[in-house]
Amino acid sequence: MAYKQLKLWFDADLATLIAEKIKPIYPKFDTAAFVQTVQDNADALELKDRVELIADSLEDNLPDDYPKQLAILMQILGPPNPNETGMFKEYYWLMPVAKFVEKYGLDHFADSVAAMVAITQRSTAEYTIRPYLEKYPKAMLKQMAVWAKADSFHLRRLASEGGRPKLPWAPKLQQFIDDPTPLFPILSTLKDDPKKFVQKSVANCLNDILKDNEALGRELIESWLPAPGKERKWIIKHALRNQLKAEKAWAEEIVANL
Repeated sequence: MAYKQLKLWFDADLATLIAEKIKPIYPKFDTAAFVQTVQDNADALELKDRVELIADSLEDNLPDDYPKQLAILMQILGPPNPNETGMFKEYYWLMPVAKFVEKYGLDHFADSVAAMVAITQRSTAEYTIRPYLEKYPKAMLKQMAVWAKADSFHLRRLASEGGRPKLPWAPKLQQFIDDPTPLFPILSTLKDDPKKFVQKSVANCLNDILKDNEALGRELIESWLPAPGKERKWIIKHALRNQLKAEKAWAEEIVANL
């Protein structure tokens, strides 16, 4: 199959695919209007705006009630992804559904959190969760602490990835740039996770923290040093990659003694 830039997948053909999934569940769905909106507007847009365009058109064409809209969308998700890969390859088409929850669900915390659980086990809710962390910081962090102990590695990853202060393609979470310590219990729960998918996320979250709060990040990493297993060693080394490039003595000493 020839390579196609990711943004180009979010077009009228994708709108048709989504409409075909919705129509049996909600026969009143106006497929023609939905697809035409995407066809008329997508070409001039980049990836994020194409995803949002489809999410907005979903909102326009589903019932005028968020819980009812969400109930329909949750029925088109398909089976969970059993793999650590594929969220942007096989399940890319769910990105507008995740955006829909991100943009339209903020006044429906419980319903939207349940949707994140379902979405992230197929695609990802790492972007969806961020405005909820801003609006409901205590409740969302409490939920993420539960996910950090979940059987599903997708949920465990979301617990760390969703809170990254500087997640690529996403607005910064200024609250965790100012004070990352609310994330520390979650990261500590995940410091020995057996899945590389989760380990990478924990390391990347730590890497984000070290960019603005090196002393706090260092303190957390040093608290993990007694008797680290191979998973924790890998996380620490990967988290410290920028400090090692900068030849920070404290980071070099930690890695040398792992």
